[in-house]
Amino acid sequence: MPTPPNAQPTLQTLPGDDVRQILWRYADRFDLAMLVQAARAVARGPVARLVAEGARNSHEWTDTKASLLPAFDESGITTAFLEPEYGGYLPGPKNLALALIAFELSWVDAGAATCSLAGNLGLAPIHERGTPEQRAHYMALAAPPKPDEDRRHIRAAFALTEPLPFVGVETGLLGGKATVAEWKEGAEPILQIDKRGRFITNMGFANVVTAAVDSGDPRIKGSCLVILEDGDPGSWDRGVPTKKLVHQLSSTRDPVFSLRVPASRIVGGYTVKDGVIIPRYSHSEVIEAVFRRTRVTVGLMTSAKLLSAVEPVIRYQRTRFRGGGAGQPGSPRHDLGLQQKEDVLHRLVDVWATGEASASLGFAAARLFDTLDPLEKQKDQWLADQNLTGRAAFKALSRAANDALEYLTLAAKPEPDRDPTRFAALQQDPLVQFALLDSLANVYCPACKLWN
Repeated sequence: MPTPPNAQPTLQTLPGDDVRQILWRYADRFDLAMLVQAARAVARGPVARLVAEGARNSHEWTDTKASLLPAFDESGITTAFLEPEYGGYLPGPKNLALALIAFELSWVDAGAATCSLAGNLGLAPIHERGTPEQRAHYMALAAPPKPDEDRRHIRAAFALTEPLPFVGVETGLLGGKATVAEWKEGAEPILQIDKRGRFITNMGFANVVTAAVDSGDPRIKGSCLVILEDGDPGSWDRGVPTKKLVHQLSSTRDPVFSLRVPASRIVGGYTVKDGVIIPRYSHSEVIEAVFRRTRVTVGLMTSAKLLSAVEPVIRYQRTRFRGGGAGQPGSPRHDLGLQQKEDVLHRLVDVWATGEASASLGFAAARLFDTLDPLEKQKDQWLADQNLTGRAAFKALSRAANDALEYLTLAAKPEPDRDPTRFAALQQDPLVQFALLDSLANVYCPACKLWN
């Protein structure tokens, strides 16, 4: 059939990397382009082979599935999360980088992506709220050892979720408890940590866990996160494998911990007042800083699943009737198959459009967090310099929010009608800019506010 003279050119293939880099705003980042290629090689090599060999047919973490871990290490996926001083290679915030890794791995199998992301999640409380000493120690050990190094390589997990009846209720209810096991005069307190986890990813191989616990002792105030190691005195029970319908290339178990650890393992550190240990951060303050970022990458896993299905569905639709005697080559039945019907195309376009829109929104949110992260650190430093905590910090941030509203009001006015001095001051105020971007992040990713 000849092409009509006024016909517009049509898309002959799905967007490739050249289009994606422009669409998702990383065309100027050669390092991210190389990271995408490395993650894709793992996804469509080792991960795809595991899928083809039937590795997703069991709940157990097997030696075959464990072959993913060195593949992550060798490709740079493991170290992408780390700062350069701890063995990483990407300076600055890494939300977009981790989102791209999750997208590429999920294109083939979201369980493999979960296995990678859960390791980052286990380290994230230390990265976001740990003391300088905690970050220096654990982040350096998270980097894969070099050929000439003989040291421990840690794999992390994050134990927040409790078993029934707490599971699925809310993150504010914790069954795990921290008590003081020993506190000698002039010495560091030793804590007894008892924690039962539920649906904890990476527990088949993790040797470090950040666990959320509540106080079970009047000498400890509130809740906190504690770093546990598999060599700590006590019981480290990985628990039974969780039976699940998806993500079989990740390890999920219900662990039980009963360990003694020094109080210096409290994430973010602590102070002592009137004989009471006061953690610097509650568990909810830590997970708010962590989860609002990780929800973006998890959302992008679904986008990848949608987009990865488009081409296989097209192939199926077009070849549906080939091989039979009814449709000869060159006939619409042979060339188009099911796509002779408009509703088949419309349904597929809906899936494709949803995948493209959700991916664009997810990567926009990841880029936004890359911009927000340094502002958040400035905000935290300012509050620390002013010695503002609790309600005093909340009031200071409320004033910044009001200033942000004033800034938006001034920005909407014609330039001659603004107070230029006031507008410039608000524009350069990091607290105001943080308030603006923080609010925008909550719009892009509403799950950010689920952890307050």
